[in-house]
Amino acid sequence: MATSSFQAVGVFANQTSSLIQESLQRVVTFLESRGAAVLVEKAAASGMGLKVPTATRAEILQQVELVIAIGGDGSMLGAARDIAPHGLPLLGVNRGRLGFLADVSPEEIETQLARVLDGQGEVEEHFLLEGVVSSSGTEPATALNEITVHSAAMPSMIEFELFIDGGFVYHQASDGLIVSSPTGSTAYALSAGGPIMPPTLDAIALVPMFPHSLNSRPLVVPGDAELKITLAEKAGTEAKVSFDSQLEFRLQPGESVLVKKAAHRLKLLHPPGQSFYGVCRSKLGWASQKNG
Repeated sequence: MATSSFQAVGVFANQTSSLIQESLQRVVTFLESRGAAVLVEKAAASGMGLKVPTATRAEILQQVELVIAIGGDGSMLGAARDIAPHGLPLLGVNRGRLGFLADVSPEEIETQLARVLDGQGEVEEHFLLEGVVSSSGTEPATALNEITVHSAAMPSMIEFELFIDGGFVYHQASDGLIVSSPTGSTAYALSAGGPIMPPTLDAIALVPMFPHSLNSRPLVVPGDAELKITLAEKAGTEAKVSFDSQLEFRLQPGESVLVKKAAHRLKLLHPPGQSFYGVCRSKLGWASQKNG
């Protein structure tokens, strides 16, 4: 669906390089030239001399209509988890390597932002995964790409059981299991041999990590499936559960991690003309035209 113009814009950035700083300056300058009210994350603006209102991330999310994140996909993942519950669209300026989520190139900042502010952008909804360790007593955490159960002492194999919608599926010995959303199918799960899924697909992929069996293969299940991964009660075994490789929790023998689709979705905003398969051709080196 087409988007309307945005009057208040928040800008997130991880100020770790001169390239990100340069893009941040350009984004802020352009937004202000278009008359948008701009709020920059305090951590990003500190030490840069930007004469622009700043606020914490939580404060920004209460006051804006659009968030622009500058950085790589790692920055986008952190921003996505924070933004999704607020229902705000997220646009990414890519200053990382692959850039599956942040698809505004540094060379086209002004051109692409102009199109977005003119209402030509396209919103694509992505669901997040929600997981919680059964006995942790903590609130569920979310992940846009994947929730991974893996050994706490690498390299080391773990044993676990998988249940889907309450039914037993298998007992597996492997380095771990990647539970991937369609968005994450081109991330960590891809490197483990998982399937590529369009982000609009309502499905979850389960990708074993170096399984101790030739019969273990990736499994795709419906998006509304509820998963339980239980660590075997084996002396000395300990595992970790990671969310987008950014949040991490311990999993003790006998404990389970419960995974399902999160209630809220991310509204990822793309400039006009972007397509998932076009990004795959560009980022994964697919042939762009037929031979002969």
